[in-house]
Amino acid sequence: MHKRFFIIYSVLLIVATSACNRVIKPDMLIGKWNYVKVENPYSPNPPDTVSARELAEKSPYIELTSNGKLVMMWGGKLLSSGTYQLDKDNIIYTEHLANEQTRKILFWIKAIDENEIVFETKEDDIVRVRAKKDKK
Repeated sequence: MHKRFFIIYSVLLIVATSACNRVIKPDMLIGKWNYVKVENPYSPNPPDTVSARELAEKSPYIELTSNGKLVMMWGGKLLSSGTYQLDKDNIIYTEHLANEQTRKILFWIKAIDENEIVFETKEDDIVRVRAKKDKK
């Protein structure tokens, strides 16, 4: 019995450790990512969420280029633009504001693969975005 428990525990530990040590490569970010879900998962009941209808109408997306540019679009209009860099599992976004001012926003990449990304803002009012990669 103890041997079986030890084997199961060891396997779970290896799986958990490998998940925590994932390596996100910069080229994994490149492309246009269409939002499929936007939510504030930690707000009071029910969570503050953008409706599926609004997402379909506004077609928001984030686009990251190989030369470090980032744009966010909402309803066919530029919502935000700037530059970014990858730091482990964080996107450090430098938003370009009016009057040559900037502000840094940190996005934690919760999950990513070739088709989908889930990221969260690392601010007091956390917003989680799930987006699918545009195959065009």
